[in-house]
Formats: sequence, structure tokens, C-alpha cells
Amino acid sequence: MNIANKLTLSRIILIPFILFFMLPIPYCETCLFSQFIVSAPGRVIAFVIFILAAMTDMLDGMLARKQGLVSNLGILLDPIADKLLVLSVFVAFVQLHRISTFVIVLIAAREFIVTGIRMIAIENGIVIAASWFGKLKTVFQIITLSALLFEPIIVQWLDPTNPFLGYGSPWTIPGDILVGITLLLTVLSGLDYWLKNRELLSGALKV
Repeated sequence: MNIANKLTLSRIILIPFILFFMLPIPYCETCLFSQFIVSAPGRVIAFVIFILAAMTDMLDGMLARKQGLVSNLGILLDPIADKLLVLSVFVAFVQLHRISTFVIVLIAAREFIVTGIRMIAIENGIVIAASWFGKLKTVFQIITLSALLFEPIIVQWLDPTNPFLGYGSPWTIPGDILVGITLLLTVLSGLDYWLKNRELLSGALKV
């Protein structure tokens, strides 16, 4: 396995650590560690780990292109790592009551549909690389998740009386706007994949 694919794999490995510092211990929300997690310092750790994971997405692509390490494994593994990272953190925010379940359902539906298109393409000997629209969607997802991770840090520093789950203040408006943009790009990129591969899908449906 080349260095680019190892970086991609490391993105998957970092996901449990991000969640570990995001979510309070189940049935022990009053435990000392759970209280630390919902504090500003605890969220800083989750934020830093998430940024490191997101940076591997940029580095693996740069290395693959610069050193000629582009491989079918990398083309398939990279979007899977992206999906796992993004979906895991979005699901965590649903559990934290920061975003609606509707958000994660829409994002997950898009990812499953695109994955299905890729599987049909593979059966026909075609490997579909991520489009620029899909990459733009991923960039905005990373920006949105970074903002949501940093949001309670700002709330607790600027408004200490506001509890961790006390969302609804003006501090959350930028995050809400980013979520809206991310959902729009998610839908548009999904339509882009479908339109570009509709002939392939039509052929699969005739079989």
C-alpha cells in the first residue's frame, strides 16, 4: 500500500477518536470525563483531530498526483473514507441535537445513490473518480463540520452562561447557513452524478 492510500486509511482510523471527544459517555452524562468532553477544552481536542483527518484528504490526493501514486484502490478508498468521516460526525451532531435527522438522511441518501452508481460502473469495467462538483460538496461539508465543532467553543468563551446544548442563540446562525449550503450542494452534486451516468444506469435497468 502506497503512502497516499495509507493517509486515506488513517482518515478512517481517526474517526473513532473524533467521536470519543465529541459524545458524552452514554448513561453517564454527569461523569467527570463527560463533563470535560462538553467543555470548550474537550471540544478543542475533537476539533483538532477532525482537522487532521480532513487534511489527510488533501495530502493523499496531492501525493497521489505528484508522485504518480494514483491507483484504483485509492480512487475507490478515498471517497469511502470521506463518506465515513462526514457521515460519522454529522450523526454525532444529530445525537447532540445540533442538527435535524433530515440533514443526515439527505446526505446519506445521496452517498448511497452515488455509491450504487459507482458499483454499477465497476461491473462495467469503469472506475468513476470524484467529480469537481463532488469535491466542492466535500469541501463545504468539511467547512460546515469544522464550524459546528468550533461553535460551542465560541459560545462557552463568549457566553459562559449558555449551556452546551443551549443552541438557538445568534452564535448558531453561521452554522445553520453553512448546513443549508451543504445540503444544497449535496443535492446538486447527486444530480450531477446521475445526469453524467444516466446512460450507464439506463443500460443497467434494461438488463
